[in-house]
Amino acid sequence: MTSYYEATKNPRAPCKMLEGSETADVCIIGAGYTGLSSALHLAERGYKVIVLEAETVAFGASGRNGGHVGIGQRSDQVELEEQFGHEIATLLWDMGLEAVDTVKSLITTHNIDCDLKHGDMHFAHKRKLCGDMKKEIEFLADRYNFYDFEYIPQERLHEAVGSNGFFGAIWDKASCHLHPLNYALGLADAAINAGAIIYEHSRVSSYSGSPVVVSTASGQVTASELILACNGYIEKLEPKINGYIMPINNFVLATEPLSEDMAHCIIPKDTSMADSRFVINYWKLSGDNRLIFGGGENYRQKFPTDIKGFVGKYMRQIYPQLTDTKIDYGWGGTLAITMNRLPHFGRIQENIWYLHGYSGHGVPTATFAGKLIAEAISGKLERFDIMSNLSTRRFPGGTLLRWPGMVSAMLYYSLRDRF
Repeated sequence: MTSYYEATKNPRAPCKMLEGSETADVCIIGAGYTGLSSALHLAERGYKVIVLEAETVAFGASGRNGGHVGIGQRSDQVELEEQFGHEIATLLWDMGLEAVDTVKSLITTHNIDCDLKHGDMHFAHKRKLCGDMKKEIEFLADRYNFYDFEYIPQERLHEAVGSNGFFGAIWDKASCHLHPLNYALGLADAAINAGAIIYEHSRVSSYSGSPVVVSTASGQVTASELILACNGYIEKLEPKINGYIMPINNFVLATEPLSEDMAHCIIPKDTSMADSRFVINYWKLSGDNRLIFGGGENYRQKFPTDIKGFVGKYMRQIYPQLTDTKIDYGWGGTLAITMNRLPHFGRIQENIWYLHGYSGHGVPTATFAGKLIAEAISGKLERFDIMSNLSTRRFPGGTLLRWPGMVSAMLYYSLRDRF
């Protein structure tokens, strides 16, 4: 199951496997966006950092996602104000903007070649949702002095999308999109250049003690601080936090390269795009004019046998003109969601930190998490504490019953999307 991203990744030398004993100031488990950004920001502050990755850099969701880099949090700003009050909601809004700016800054600073493009469209798949979109734009302008959202009514949608399936849209001019695997590989190179060490094929089997001794099949790392950056792949490594997230599988396809006329027809402004369904469809053009389209998910360990067909039906509902277009790639990946769709940050003990649960908002938020954890380990805890104090609940029934519970909930929401 080769993804388009894997087939078009920038060349780089593989990292060695951990063998023997090493020491570090900070050991990080996981070489996705969280681990790589943490390694980079900590190494730039002078810490000796070792990253242990069970597979290869960005093997998980960081190398397989839709490549959307959206502002804000996964919950909308009105909900955040209702839940946490204006002061905390404002801090979360500011950090959401900074997260996207951090991605852009890292790409520029480290010359990361990852097909960076700008803008996002969010479409209403029901007419009654258009009023909510207008209210959101007014709310952000009035409360946050934010003016980078523009409402596009149905009569102007041809300017934004080559589809008749929507009733209105928000044009978000502050967000961006990119090639997610090449972005992650660029972060890895930047972290290594800053002095961090990354070991691939070095699955962690256990850790214990203080300082923490982190063990793999062929070696161990002794470190003053440990960061758990596994997200949907945490599995049984740390039961104390596993019940706060739900690993789910999401699926993506890439078409053959489209003609310039067809590419401009379906996505006139070359933005990323998403609809308003609970199980969203999301799409964009690649650097070589392929449609990258994500749609559908499941909640079990196995992927569909025909991912191209599984996702293709969603693509053709939006773009029937692509019915005969060849699909070259289809792949899936595992991400982690939380009950309230906000990330789950915290500490298990004084020197063991965790950051996960990005709920489909991982490119900017996980990158920013690395910046936050570097601040916190350096002694500046204020912003990390804001995130770690957000109310988070375990999934009902724990790790055993969360799967059937999620399946029931998603069936309900999928029916609501249709009717």
